[in-house]
Amino acid sequence: MVLDAVRADRSCPEAVRLLRLTRSADPVVRIGAFELLLSLAHDGPWPEAAHAALLRVGDLDERVRCLAARLLVRAGDPDLALAVLGQLTEPVVRTVLAEGLRDGVAHLRDDPLAAVRFLAHLAALRTAPPASRPDLDAALLADAREAALHLADAGERWGRLLCGLDRERHAYGLAALLLADPATRDIGAGLARAACHAFRAAPAELLPLLVRHRGREVSPAVADALTTASISEQAMREHGALLAAIGFTRPVRGARCGSAPVHDAASAASLLSAKPIGVGRLREAPEVFGALLDAGPLTFRQAAQLYNLTFRWPGRTQAECAPLWLRHAGPTVLPRLLDLMAPYLDDYTVGEFYLAGLARMGGQALPLLPAVTAMIERRKRIPANDSTDDGEMWLDEKLLKAALRARRAMVL
Repeated sequence: MVLDAVRADRSCPEAVRLLRLTRSADPVVRIGAFELLLSLAHDGPWPEAAHAALLRVGDLDERVRCLAARLLVRAGDPDLALAVLGQLTEPVVRTVLAEGLRDGVAHLRDDPLAAVRFLAHLAALRTAPPASRPDLDAALLADAREAALHLADAGERWGRLLCGLDRERHAYGLAALLLADPATRDIGAGLARAACHAFRAAPAELLPLLVRHRGREVSPAVADALTTASISEQAMREHGALLAAIGFTRPVRGARCGSAPVHDAASAASLLSAKPIGVGRLREAPEVFGALLDAGPLTFRQAAQLYNLTFRWPGRTQAECAPLWLRHAGPTVLPRLLDLMAPYLDDYTVGEFYLAGLARMGGQALPLLPAVTAMIERRKRIPANDSTDDGEMWLDEKLLKAALRARRAMVL
């Protein structure tokens, strides 16, 4: 493949042809060439690609100009990109260059373009001592409206930085100020959305403001912020009526479909007899072993299967089988099981199942109550990895809900 060849050797004939395509007379071809080059420019400087980008930062097509600016930063020397930023006057490309340079523009706080100044203030704020923050806050507020003309995600950027600096209350106050002014409402909505993604208390704090200041026609930015805030169970408990009053429909996250088969002791024994002793997964484990344990003790072979399911690999099956092994083997195995489960309670991929396992253990799982309580009392969301920030927020909310269920079951 062409991409594999270029990755292996940036001087190969395929790379030369790809670079040549950036000079095509057809803008669609130029766009495609720069998109491919961007996807390949991850492993250190690439002078030839940077030179191709330099030739096209003044292209007649805006999309080509922006792609070239991004490639220039990614493949070239930062000093070269800074020099180009200083020479150009076109605001869109200058903004793209400043975005790519990140902290490298911190000294450009007097730039003539508001978007560049805004990015420079953000870069400076990232490492500024607390005493310098008020001046930078004021500068950001002064430039926000004009900067948003060329920086569509100004509010989100600002919000993410404030959250990273753990300035939760300042983020809420600033969101309220920006939302109250129609000229900066979308910036405030973006900042509010970033706060909701970072802090568990943010949706309940900010949802009423988003409803109150939504305007006659809800902008996409405000609609997105309302959608994000509505993911929070706490916000919906406290303010769901406000959303209902404006006709807002909360999005529903896809639920698992289907139900587990119902097993009696005979069908459960038959299913296990067809599985090897070293079975590694069994999606129906709670139903299968539950039916067998209801009927009486496990056979030696069934107990060996349950042991393997419980202790061999971490994951959903282990989480579901741990309470079953406790039921089979008795309280003496409890410390070992809790040690097995504790590291995975806040794992966004399987924590929900481990917490559900603790809930099934009930009061026997009390030694892990402090860990569960610490999960519930977190200010910041549990880190997760999803394709979207909203998706990561859903994962944290799911873990929080499971932790609350587990705590209720443990203290009853």
